[in-house]
Amino acid sequence: MSELDNRVTALGATSLFANLSLEELRLLAAHAVRRNYAQGELLFAEGDACRGLHIIVTGKLRIFKSSASGREQVLAVEGPGGSVAELPVFDGAPYPASVVAAEDAQILFLSRSDLHSFCLAHPEVSLKLLAVVGARLRRLVGIIEELSFATVRQRLAAVLVRQAQQDGRPVGDGIEIQLPGTHQELAHQLGTVRELVSRNLMRLQAEGLLLVDARRITILDLPGLSAILESGV
Repeated sequence: MSELDNRVTALGATSLFANLSLEELRLLAAHAVRRNYAQGELLFAEGDACRGLHIIVTGKLRIFKSSASGREQVLAVEGPGGSVAELPVFDGAPYPASVVAAEDAQILFLSRSDLHSFCLAHPEVSLKLLAVVGARLRRLVGIIEELSFATVRQRLAAVLVRQAQQDGRPVGDGIEIQLPGTHQELAHQLGTVRELVSRNLMRLQAEGLLLVDARRITILDLPGLSAILESGV
């Protein structure tokens, strides 16, 4: 299979371009550039001029904002089939957040000018990009709500419940999940510090709601964990 065919296959596997014809995918793939990033490598920083759209083929990318003191707030983690920088591609503003490879990643890059030209010829792609931007906006509103009104304990419980519902594996004692990162990375996602994440995990374990084995968590009482989201205790 040629490199162009590989790019066609990768683009066709994304939600943005899934409904395009083979010929349309080939036209788009001809402008796509394959790039590889090692874990921890920065794709772009907040405030950089937007160059184009990044489509994830393999690996994961972490989207985050940093404070003046160096604290991070993770906005999203995108995996294969996802994309980053949809909004600045169209509004012409700088990147509103930074993006780093959460693990070794391979992406396809489409420049702003190439994507604009393609969207003018294929308006349905613009509508899909708008839907992606809308979904991300809803997630950001949810993050703001959690940071404003929820305790660290509630935010941690919410992450664990979501992980159990999406990727949980039934085991003898309950539901086993793998934390999406280290305690430090989880702290970035929750808008807090690592010590509070570790302390709250130990508290949940002491209460019999879960078992902690490094990044592997066994949730013993999913209803009890879910109840924390309402009570906050």
